[in-house]
Amino acid sequence: MAHPVLPSRESLAGRLDDLPFTRRHLRVLTGSGVGWALDAMDVGLISFVLAALTQQWGITKTDAGWIASVGFIGMAIGATLGGLLADRLGRRQVFALTLLVYGVATGASALVSGLAALLVLRFLVGLGLGAELPVASTYVSEFAPARMRGRLIVLLEAFWAVGWTAAAVIGYFVIPASGDGWRWAFAIGAVPALYTLIVRWGLPESPRWLASRGRIAEADRIVSTFEVDARVERAPSIRREPESRPLARDLRTRVSGLWNTEFRIRTACLWVVWLCVNFSYYGAFIWIPSILVDAGFDLVRSFGFTLIITVAQLPGYAVAAWLIEVWGRRVTLSVFLGGSAVAAVFFGTSTTEAAIIASGMALSFFNLGAWGALYAVTPEIYPTSLRGTGAGWAAGVGRIASIVAPLAVPVLLVAGGAPLLFVIFGACFVVAAAAAWGLVDRGGAALDDR
Repeated sequence: MAHPVLPSRESLAGRLDDLPFTRRHLRVLTGSGVGWALDAMDVGLISFVLAALTQQWGITKTDAGWIASVGFIGMAIGATLGGLLADRLGRRQVFALTLLVYGVATGASALVSGLAALLVLRFLVGLGLGAELPVASTYVSEFAPARMRGRLIVLLEAFWAVGWTAAAVIGYFVIPASGDGWRWAFAIGAVPALYTLIVRWGLPESPRWLASRGRIAEADRIVSTFEVDARVERAPSIRREPESRPLARDLRTRVSGLWNTEFRIRTACLWVVWLCVNFSYYGAFIWIPSILVDAGFDLVRSFGFTLIITVAQLPGYAVAAWLIEVWGRRVTLSVFLGGSAVAAVFFGTSTTEAAIIASGMALSFFNLGAWGALYAVTPEIYPTSLRGTGAGWAAGVGRIASIVAPLAVPVLLVAGGAPLLFVIFGACFVVAAAAAWGLVDRGGAALDDR
C-alpha cells in the first residue's frame, strides 16, 4: 500500500489558486487590513498634530517638516529591513513585530514635552510603519487565488482610507477639544500594540513562504484548512513533483537578484513609481491641514475640510478594485496617476471653498486608487524568494521621496505658493504614470513560486 507523501511547492501553489474565496481568506484580509488601517491612522494623525503644535508650541514650519520627515526616515529603513526579514523569518512574525514597535512608540509620544523626544519617537514609529506595509501586501497576495488577487490587494489598501478617515475624525473632534488633544490622539494610536496579539496567534503563516523554506508539512496543513473551509476534497499525493529552486536565500543574493537581467527593468520602473507617488502624496496630504490654516481657515474649519476630502479615498479604492481585474494592473495604475496629476493642478489653483473641496476630493479619489493598484502590482512581479525583499526595497526607496517632501513643501510654498507646489506634484504623477508601463502585468496569472 502506497503511503501519501508531502506535496510539492507547485501543487500547494495550484491548490491555493484553485480555491474559492472563503471565510479564512476574509480573516486574512480583514486581519491584515485592520493593521493597515492602524498604520494609516498613525500617519494621518501627524498631519493634524503638526497643525496643532505649530500653534501650541510655536514651532516653525521647518521644525514641523522634520517631525514628519524623521518618521519617513524610519519608514525607509523599516521597509527595506522588513522585507528582508519577511523573506527570512516569515510574513506573520514580522507583521506582528512591526505593529508592536510602532504601537508602543506612538503611545509614548503622548508623554513628550519637547521637540527632541518627539523626533526620536517618530523615528521609531516610522521603523514599524515602514516595515509593516510591504509585508502585509506580500502576505495577503500569497494567500489570494490568482483570479482575484489584484482585487483583494486593492481592498486591503482600502483599509488605508478607513484609517486615514479615523485620523481625520480624531483630528476634528479630539485634537481641538483641549490643549492636550494631540496627546490623546497619540494615546489612541497605541492600539496596534494590543492588536499584535491577534496577529501573532490568530492568523496563519504564508504557506508559500513555509514551502519556500522547506517546511512543506506546515504549509500543507494550512492549505488543507482552507480546503476544508471551502469543502474542497483533495486526493492524497503518492509522488513528489519536480521542485523549482528558490532564486535567492541569503541577504546579498536577494538584494542583488532584484537587478539581474530578468528583473532590472521592472525594478527600475517600480522604484520610479514609488518615488514619485510618495513625494506627491505625502507632500500634499501631510501639509493640507496646515496649508488650509495658512489660507485663512481656522483650525477646526481646516480639519473639517480635510475630513471631507479624506472620505473620497474610499470610492477611489472601490473603483480601482473593480477596474484592476477588468483593465489590468498597468492601465488602472496609469489612469489613476493621470487623474491625480489633473486633480493636483486644480487643487493648487483653487481659491473658493467649493473648488478646494471638489478638487481635494478628486485628488483623494485618484491618488488612493493609484496606491491600491501599486500595492497590487508590486509583490506580483517578483518570485516568492524575492517577493518580500522586492516589495520592501521598493517601499524603502519610495520613502526617500517622502522624507524629502515635508521638508521641500515650506521652501516651495515660499517660492511660488500652492500653485507651484501642486504643479510639481502633478508633474511627478505624470512621470509615475509613464514608468508604470515598464512593469509586468501578472493579472490573473499564478504567482512565481521560485
